[in-house]
Amino acid sequence: MSDPPAVTAVNAAGASPLVLVCEHASNHIPARHAALGLPPAELQRHIAWDIGAAALARRLSALLDAPLFLSGYSRLLIYCNRPLGVPSSIPLRSETTDIPGNHDLTPAEVAQRQDEYFWPFQDRISRFLDARPTRFLLGVHSFTPVFQGVPRPWQAGLLYGEATGFGAALIAALREDPALTVGDNEPYRIDLAEDYTVPVHGDARDIPAALIEVRQDLLADDPGIEAWAQRLAGVLSTAIA
Repeated sequence: MSDPPAVTAVNAAGASPLVLVCEHASNHIPARHAALGLPPAELQRHIAWDIGAAALARRLSALLDAPLFLSGYSRLLIYCNRPLGVPSSIPLRSETTDIPGNHDLTPAEVAQRQDEYFWPFQDRISRFLDARPTRFLLGVHSFTPVFQGVPRPWQAGLLYGEATGFGAALIAALREDPALTVGDNEPYRIDLAEDYTVPVHGDARDIPAALIEVRQDLLADDPGIEAWAQRLAGVLSTAIA
């Protein structure tokens, strides 16, 4: 199987004022990296990608007529939503799993991963945002129901930095459904030392930006993905109007 591009643009001419980004869309690792020393089952876990996020993002792109940019490679090679040089950029360990192929990398090997997998993704988004007025930016993610043995109570969460109004509007709209428990900067929060999309592509450009996190078990099949796509499309349509 040939390797995919580092970034795939979907519906780049879409008319929506919202741009979608899916930084952890793929678990693909080129053969020359020898699966980073991991067995195949590990690459199907959350440590390698955001399960269900790419399918959800593609459906949202279609429903909203929104441009979408998807990463082509596993975050185990390099995170596309981390600043370069931080320990989690090329993780030595993810959750409780050691990543053998990320140990003892030379500066040249680190730079090669940045040049092949990180910068093409970021530069494509930057060029798009430079060329076209964008009113809103949303990263599409998923999270595990249990993290390090602790169950998570949320079905979804919104993460945001400076765009407090955008984040609050999305949270309030989702919370109109009494069956949902929606995290406000949970299960994670935006951190300048640990995030890239929102601080760099959003806040630094004065574009209201957020990340949506949906629990992975709710995106486990096509009906679940469709239900969440329809729910989020309705919420986003109101928020960006």
